[in-house]
Amino acid sequence: MFETLSDRLTSVFSSLRGKGRLSEEDINATAREIRLALLEADVALPVVREFISRIKERARGEEVSKALNPAQQVIKIVNEELVQILGGETRQIRFGKTPPTVIMLAGLQGAGKTTLAGKLAKWLSDDRNTPLLVAADLQRPNAVTQLQVVGERAGTPVFAPEPGNGVGNPVEVARESIEHARRNNHNVVIIDTAGRLGVDTEMMQQAADIRDAVNPDEILFVVDAMIGQDAVNTAQAFLDGVGYDAVALTKLDGDARGGAALSIRHLTGRPIMFASTGEKLEDFDLFHPDRMASRILDMGDVLTLIEQAQRTFDEAEVEKMASTMASDDDFTLDDFLQQMAMVRKLGPIGNLLGMMPGMGQMREQIDGIDDKDLDRIQAIIQSMTPGERANPKMINGSRRLRIANGSGTQVSDVNGLVTRFFEAQKMMRKMKNGGGIPGMPGMPGMGGANKKKAKAQAKKAKKGKQRSGNPMKARQQEAEREAERKRRQEEGPQEMPQLPPGLGGGGQPNLPPGFGGPNMPDLSNFKLPKK
Repeated sequence: MFETLSDRLTSVFSSLRGKGRLSEEDINATAREIRLALLEADVALPVVREFISRIKERARGEEVSKALNPAQQVIKIVNEELVQILGGETRQIRFGKTPPTVIMLAGLQGAGKTTLAGKLAKWLSDDRNTPLLVAADLQRPNAVTQLQVVGERAGTPVFAPEPGNGVGNPVEVARESIEHARRNNHNVVIIDTAGRLGVDTEMMQQAADIRDAVNPDEILFVVDAMIGQDAVNTAQAFLDGVGYDAVALTKLDGDARGGAALSIRHLTGRPIMFASTGEKLEDFDLFHPDRMASRILDMGDVLTLIEQAQRTFDEAEVEKMASTMASDDDFTLDDFLQQMAMVRKLGPIGNLLGMMPGMGQMREQIDGIDDKDLDRIQAIIQSMTPGERANPKMINGSRRLRIANGSGTQVSDVNGLVTRFFEAQKMMRKMKNGGGIPGMPGMPGMGGANKKKAKAQAKKAKKGKQRSGNPMKARQQEAEREAERKRRQEEGPQEMPQLPPGLGGGGQPNLPPGFGGPNMPDLSNFKLPKK
């Protein structure tokens, strides 16, 4: 959604880096480029004017002139002002003092209200709530059926006493849903209302009547982030006609410029509460202004990535994988398959990489990533026998042909996977031994530090036995070695140490002949040979 804006701002800031101080000309040129970037992204003109005014005022102040790195300070200012435009702080749902909490959805037809209702229900259920979906959109054809399908996918019951398609009273349905929720112990009620292709008096009146009938705790205005400047006009019309407490943005994964989303909050004074970023029910979360600003400026969104991992990964799975990585066993194809399955639970790989800082510069490569490639890799590995996965070295030519036929791929695909796996396995060994990254110590629990220390001691011992290149020092070393040999000869043979029971000590008969029993050879006259 904000890729074009992000690219333009990143380009603007790249010209600032490396400058020890900023002149008035630098500040004006930067402000001009930021203004053009925001206008091209479809941000409303009043918002752009105020944004640029704030940046120029702060850029000329002491916080930049006295900074060690003025360029980075300007980027910091832009980030902070962008956060303020987007709302400043994350807006949470205000739950009612007595259940059920009533949330009413309003917006134009096609904005995605019904789908967002299901996403919101699932999001609330994951937080241990018991939501109820209410089919109060009785105007649009099959709207009731669609909500029932979405509710089934979300695992949330749907209150739909009327068939819809123009039949039924939406105000009565909304009113009855509150009593139904109380009787069935639902602590949240989500009311899906009707929309139109454009703002009209009838739609506004119906939404206002539902609002008056149920007295909702939250009214969410659902807006399609791809409709451009018209989103601002529609938001203002709904604010005047019905009123709402917060905004829910849909279709943020689209390729529109998205500047209208930056304008709604500033012009209406209502915060953005939720953001829908995909077609799946899981592609939905609270809107965090600071994280969105960070993504726009190509600083990544690591916090969201961590939260997704915490929600998706099972703690037992993570501990099991960590113990596998820390063991002395080699990394196998089964381990790789398990890791790949865990990562895929987080969503498309391209979206995950997009949350990493600096990935905006590699957008073309990220867009070229196809998750179907991971499906092919999974098919290849699953076409192997358990023995082949544990020991890929046994995969010869005939086995590779069988694996390719079984997975519907080419032999070259199998060859490439096996080759890349051996390289990854080699890197894993280096990491365990502390040699994967220069200066990196052994990984905890992997014994890398001990192996490295032993190797250093062996090298030192070997170095001690070398003959010096200095003739006088070499003669001195030879004399010391000769004196050591004479001392050993004078002391005579050393007594053999007594072995513990079970290893030959005390004449234990549990070892084979020649290993401590009656047939143990006599070593009393054993002497070291003379050199």
